[in-house]
Amino acid sequence: MTDTLTLYKLIILKMLSMIDAPLTNSQISEFILEKEYTNYFTLQQALSELDETGLVTISNTHNSSSYHITEAGNETLRYFGDKISDAICQDIQEYLGQKQHEIQDTLSVTANYFLGNTEDYLVCCQVREKNATLIDLTISVPSEKQAISVCNHWKSKSQEIYAHVMEQLL
Repeated sequence: MTDTLTLYKLIILKMLSMIDAPLTNSQISEFILEKEYTNYFTLQQALSELDETGLVTISNTHNSSSYHITEAGNETLRYFGDKISDAICQDIQEYLGQKQHEIQDTLSVTANYFLGNTEDYLVCCQVREKNATLIDLTISVPSEKQAISVCNHWKSKSQEIYAHVMEQLL
């Protein structure tokens, strides 16, 4: 079990190093489970252990977790990456190539909320393109339910809102 768990960890590290961007739990899970490398529970154990050992870091938003490879993770991959077969590396490359646009969309439109100084919630909404921020909007709402609603609608409404703001300001 230990050897196979180590392989799953290396596969995750390889994915994160090849895309040079964070991947969500669901994106990693989709690849691993679709290829039937392991089951969901073993995958979550591997992700948890990668975090505990400092090989990845996790960024949590209100509805997802994104994994980033650390320098220690890159170093581990340099030493043990040859344990991953060429076929698996090819599978990873194909998956990331097919999902590149979807992955970039996940990274470019984000919304998260947190409790403000009073009893309100602050919702931070962003649209980024490459390394540039197109819009960064923080909204104060009175309830967590409303904060969740704003986060959930931001992805589908962000282009329309951005266009409206630009039209009004220009």
